[in-house]
Amino acid sequence: MSKSQFTLYSTVVGPNVGCSMDANATVEEKLTQKQLEEQKAPEFTKLNPNGRIPAIIDHSNNDFVLWESNAIIEYILAKYDTEHKLSYSDFNSQQYLRQWLYFQASGQGPYYGQAVWFIKVQGGKPEECVERYQAETRRVLQVLNGVLAEREWLVGDHISAADVAFLQWNTSADRIILGPEYIDKEAPHVRRWMNAMIARPGIKKVLDERVQKLSG
Repeated sequence: MSKSQFTLYSTVVGPNVGCSMDANATVEEKLTQKQLEEQKAPEFTKLNPNGRIPAIIDHSNNDFVLWESNAIIEYILAKYDTEHKLSYSDFNSQQYLRQWLYFQASGQGPYYGQAVWFIKVQGGKPEECVERYQAETRRVLQVLNGVLAEREWLVGDHISAADVAFLQWNTSADRIILGPEYIDKEAPHVRRWMNAMIARPGIKKVLDERVQKLSG
C-alpha cells in the first residue's frame, strides 16, 4: 500500500480541512476519539504544542507539519490549488478570502464552540452562558445572511475555502445550538448557501463519511 500524501489529525465532527482538500489528494486520517487525552499526549504535542486538533503532515513536502484549521487551509490553497478551484488568482480576491477565514476563526469558531460546550457538556448550565453564545451565533449568522442576500458566495463568482470554512459550525447551529428552524426562517440566504455546498460531490462525500463514523 502506497503512503498517503497527507496525514490529517482531526475528529469526526471537524471536516473543514478535509472539505478544502483536492478530491484527488490521498489522506490518512487519524481521528481522535478521546479528545482531551489524545490531544495532550506527548506524541501529539510533538506535532502541535498547543495540543489541539487539527494538525497535518504533508509527506510530499519533507513531512512538513502545520496546525490550526485555517492556517492549514491557506497552506493547501497556496501550495496545491494551482487551478484555483477553492481560491482566486487575483490579489484583491485573495485578501477577501483571507478576511473571511479570519472572521471564521475569530467570530464563528470560538462562539459556536462555547455554545456547544455549555449545551452538550454542561447540560445547558449556566443559562446565561448558553444565552450569551446563542446570541453570538445568531449575530454571526445574520452577518453572513446579509452578505449572502447580495451574492451567491462570500468571495467572487465561485465557491472558495472561505465558504467551506463556515459549513461545519453552521451545521452545529442546526443540530445543537439553535435548531434548524432558526436558519430556515431567519437566515434563508445562509440556508441556500449551505445547501449549495452540501450538494457538491466532494463536500458531500466528506460529510457522509463523518455521518457514517458518528453512527458507527
